[in-house]
Amino acid sequence: MSEAWRQIGEARAGGILLIADHASNLVPADIDLGIDPALLSNHIAIDIGVAQVAGLLVESGAVDAAILGGVSRLVVDCNRDEDAPGVLPIASDGHAVPGNALDDDAREVRLARFFRPYHDHIAATIAAQRPAVILSLHSFTPSLAAHPDQARPWHVGVLYNEDDRLAAAAIAALEAENMVVGDQQPYSGKLLNATMNRHAEANGIPYVGIEMRQDLVGDAAGQALFAQRLSRMCSKLALNLPE
Repeated sequence: MSEAWRQIGEARAGGILLIADHASNLVPADIDLGIDPALLSNHIAIDIGVAQVAGLLVESGAVDAAILGGVSRLVVDCNRDEDAPGVLPIASDGHAVPGNALDDDAREVRLARFFRPYHDHIAATIAAQRPAVILSLHSFTPSLAAHPDQARPWHVGVLYNEDDRLAAAAIAALEAENMVVGDQQPYSGKLLNATMNRHAEANGIPYVGIEMRQDLVGDAAGQALFAQRLSRMCSKLALNLPE
């Protein structure tokens, strides 16, 4: 293990690998973001419910392994390209993050400590045990503080970029669970897909990005229900793999 990532389960060649960039709200003691600590339980710091659902999916055998980001997305946002401004966010949903106003040397230290080891571990795992499917797991807030009038009614979103081989099957499987499914909602994988672009699309591995609405996975009961739904979805995806 590493402070940059945590893994649950053992990856298997031909299996399903889950990747969750924003599964932790940890801020190491030697990093001062300059924010109210209460914000660390907010969606700007962590994808609520993701770590718990990922753990349940591994425990049930629906996925073989899950690689979880080890620190808060406010420390480093691993679902960005390394040179993107938002990789070290200086603001999120109306909240300033003054501790991320770093010079080039400090920025390099942060990336070398967290961003690169996280992606290096994913790359090494895929190279050693190439999965048949990668499942990218995130969660989204029902509304943004900066735009409270823009409600997000979807129960779950399905994201993808150029590789849409599993998208239709995932959408159908989730709709069969009586959920309102957003196709490329609440945002588009054409625009926000850095980790999957790097590790799935670049390697030709079928994948799907799943965005769970956070109020539906905010407690143990909701997490268990969503894990069951995603487990059934994974079984259906296995039947739709390209030859």
